[in-house]
Amino acid sequence: MPNLSRSARSRGRRASARACPVAAVSLRTLSARSLSALLLPCGLLCGEARAQDARADAVALDELSVEGSGPGRTSPVGLNLRTPGRSASRLGLTPLETPASLDIVSGETARLRGQDTVADAVTQDATGITSIAAPGNGNGAFTARGFSGPNSIQQLYDGTRFYVGANTVTFPFDTWNVERIEVLRGPSSVLYGDGAIGGVINVVPKKPVFVPVNAARAVIGSDGVARLALDSGGAIGQAEFGNTFAYRLNVSGNRADGWVHPVGDFRNLAVSAALLVQPSPDLAFTLSHDLGYQEPARYWGTPLVEGRIPDPVRFRNYNILDPKITWADNWTQLKTEWTPSADVTIRNTAYRLTSSRHWLDVEQYAFNRGTGLVDRSAFTEIYHSQEQVGNRFDAAFTGSLFGFRNAFLAGFDVNHIDFRHTNNFFFDKSDSVPLVGGFLGTFPPEGRATPAYRTRTSQASVFAEDRVILSDRLSFLTGVRFDAPTLRREDLRTGAQFERTYASLGYRFGLVYNPTPDSALYAQYSFATDPVNSLITLSQSLAGFKLATGDQIEVGAKGLAFDGALEWTLAGYRIVKDNLISRLPGSAAIGVQVGSQSSQGVELALGWRVAPGWRLDGNLALLHAQYDSFSQVVNGTAVSYAGRQPIDVPERVANLWLTWDGLRDWTARIGLQNVGPVYSDFGNTARRPAYNLVNAVLDHQVTPDSRLSLRVYNLFDKVYAISGNAVDGVGTNWLLGRPRSVELAYTVTW
Repeated sequence: MPNLSRSARSRGRRASARACPVAAVSLRTLSARSLSALLLPCGLLCGEARAQDARADAVALDELSVEGSGPGRTSPVGLNLRTPGRSASRLGLTPLETPASLDIVSGETARLRGQDTVADAVTQDATGITSIAAPGNGNGAFTARGFSGPNSIQQLYDGTRFYVGANTVTFPFDTWNVERIEVLRGPSSVLYGDGAIGGVINVVPKKPVFVPVNAARAVIGSDGVARLALDSGGAIGQAEFGNTFAYRLNVSGNRADGWVHPVGDFRNLAVSAALLVQPSPDLAFTLSHDLGYQEPARYWGTPLVEGRIPDPVRFRNYNILDPKITWADNWTQLKTEWTPSADVTIRNTAYRLTSSRHWLDVEQYAFNRGTGLVDRSAFTEIYHSQEQVGNRFDAAFTGSLFGFRNAFLAGFDVNHIDFRHTNNFFFDKSDSVPLVGGFLGTFPPEGRATPAYRTRTSQASVFAEDRVILSDRLSFLTGVRFDAPTLRREDLRTGAQFERTYASLGYRFGLVYNPTPDSALYAQYSFATDPVNSLITLSQSLAGFKLATGDQIEVGAKGLAFDGALEWTLAGYRIVKDNLISRLPGSAAIGVQVGSQSSQGVELALGWRVAPGWRLDGNLALLHAQYDSFSQVVNGTAVSYAGRQPIDVPERVANLWLTWDGLRDWTARIGLQNVGPVYSDFGNTARRPAYNLVNAVLDHQVTPDSRLSLRVYNLFDKVYAISGNAVDGVGTNWLLGRPRSVELAYTVTW
């Protein structure tokens, strides 16, 4: 439910207290078993809390079954250091109990700040994350801790991993149905397998609720923006012990004419539906289905003219006049959770994920100084058809180990992925169009795609975690995961086939020391793997290479102060990734696997209630990233890029949000984002400059149940590049970010 006026919030708390007796009971006065008896009839399964800690006063919301207002609910303010999560550990630990860097961003926070996309929420609210979104990667690629792309920053939806096909991820994208976004920074293969050396982004959707929830939002804005959204949930059945059925339905649709012309318009639809069935207090089933459909702007960038973007070309799109981009994703999951005793929790998730994608574009543009025209190339048509079917099971136990309190979890994950790629990579065409004006043409019919290849990937993994509490202040955490994927690929044009089995091992060790109940010091070592490219779409030329490996050492501190008015985290780390592919003279066509890359840095985040009516939230990431050993062949000669900054990686990222609500029924928010310079080439000659963005939101509480919001994006109309291309060390085009724009939103609850 959106954050409304103080009176509305108070009324909501009173309603929750009437609906659930837990709201009126001091949690620390109850034993774990008696607390379970209270929570379960209200729809809050606390088996996860028992699994994560043997302490009688530890309580965690069960994210797999039902959302509520209990102590595990994500707060829309602060760093949520006491909120249990599952992205950094399947044991349901809070960030204070975890030896890792974990951001928990409330979905309500994103919506209040006017962040309508997951990419905006992650890059503006989490620490050290930047976007390198482009139509080719599904507008869903990020950088973190010196590493970039969907093969190094893994993305999950409700804890389920969608395997990356051809470097593209297209779902999730809308924040309306998001309960929280958990961002785990640093190597994370111990939890989710290969492809997570930079980190993990886990989008957790809203859950079924037993207390009625209804909300709607309507938005209009510049560039023809129109948005409509609905959120509804509640109980739909009863049994003698209480509520049995609960549901949640979220629908969000967005469209705009776009800010580049022609063919810069976009539209999308996101639907999320879930049904909870709780036949007994210790058993819950949740069936959910999520649909995402997108027709994004068919915009691939703006050509640089003498190294800059002149005003006459800033809003011009150089794509053809009949382009197409469509992405359709469907996710179905059946989750089961059973707590047969206070010390045992068993979970199972069966799922089916499908994605269908289509591109028909001209994707590369470069200004030709000699002719004064824009040279276009990469007339491309591609289809993706992907299906992933799998099952994940885990069991958590609490008890004692050599006299120490202990929580242990073990499980397995199996899945099968079918992927089919249709393309026109055989088609080689280029043309030139005027820099300003002129006819942009249509796609040539002789360049249409034909079936290219298909792959079948079968993956099985086992994993385990353990947390032993050595004393009231010290705990030791370990984890391990082993994956064994087998890839089979068939060329649909030549009939050539190959099969390859890989082995991936990830593990970590961590210590957490709590000097006080509100602070923690920690140290961690972790080891992870990345594929040399998208694992399920590896080509024959790459199949012989090993998985890239990376290890990290991280130390940090976090805590709360001034009765919770200040939350803070501080982390320092070093990551080294080996087995990069270098192209050397005399080596194979692709090269040899001898390269390495490293990054080291420090990260700071805080949430501070500075004074009555004033709040400050911010984060800062400073790092040094470089290729340690990396060579490529340029004009027949090996060129070393050792010491160079990796492509697309900034060495400085900062976010700051200032909130003022000192005037009755009014709240103002202003956000500042700073991203350091990056490079589009290995040699660091094609530089994309640093940029600063300012966004602002003004809310007026019209009635206790409705809110009017004025949003201004890119207040000072900064021209900046999200991603870019380069040829022979010279930047050719930049994909520009959103110019100054305004939206007016009306949100109502009932």
